[in-house]
Amino acid sequence: KKSLVNRLRSVEGHIRGIERMVEEDAYCMDILKQIKAVQQALERVSALTLENHLNTCVTTAIRSDDDGEKARVVTEIMDVFKATGKL
Repeated sequence: KKSLVNRLRSVEGHIRGIERMVEEDAYCMDILKQIKAVQQALERVSALTLENHLNTCVTTAIRSDDDGEKARVVTEIMDVFKATGKL
């Protein structure tokens, strides 16, 4: 949790930096590079969050005797990936 919060705070700082760059009419390619760095940082936060979810919530649901719960977590994950266009 602490690692994710730290990463998000770093992203927040980068976004403020990009905002300043835009306000100061920085070179467009420099702004785009910073935006790409933020996107990659958020992808890493997403991957770590998914890994945590798989290792905790999903593992618990799969081990349970409740078939409905098993189906729910699989559907939940699939829905997230469909919504993001990753499937």
